[in-house]
Amino acid sequence: MLIDQVGALFVNNMPFNQFLKIAVESLSTEQAKISFPWQDVLIGNPAQKILHGGVISAVLDNVGGMLAAASVIGKLDDADLPSVHKKLATLGTIDLRTDYLRPGKGEVFIASATLIRSGNKVCVCRMELHNEQSVQIAFGTGTYLVG
Repeated sequence: MLIDQVGALFVNNMPFNQFLKIAVESLSTEQAKISFPWQDVLIGNPAQKILHGGVISAVLDNVGGMLAAASVIGKLDDADLPSVHKKLATLGTIDLRTDYLRPGKGEVFIASATLIRSGNKVCVCRMELHNEQSVQIAFGTGTYLVG
């Protein structure tokens, strides 16, 4: 299925995502969920041993971008399938807002995205980051160029 290939593309073809050890938990045209384990190299505050804010923001952007890509592919009919690569090659983040709610403590982190709107040119997603104990660490909104 093409949507599964989007998830594989984000994990296997992006070195930063490989560095984070991101795994796709679920992906559809309406929702996405990824996870990654704690690693000491992701520390942003050594005194508190918490995630770097840039990692938090990047992971939210990743899950939002993955959902935006899946929503684009979900709209294509069989006649449009040859244009998948072209559409995904131009996908990009227009705007990203991250709100940090709590320190990024945990052993495993789960980022999820929900589709707010998917148009012909722009896709908007809401993203959240939780730890393995369901403590919400951050949320954000991402706007993506999709056409």
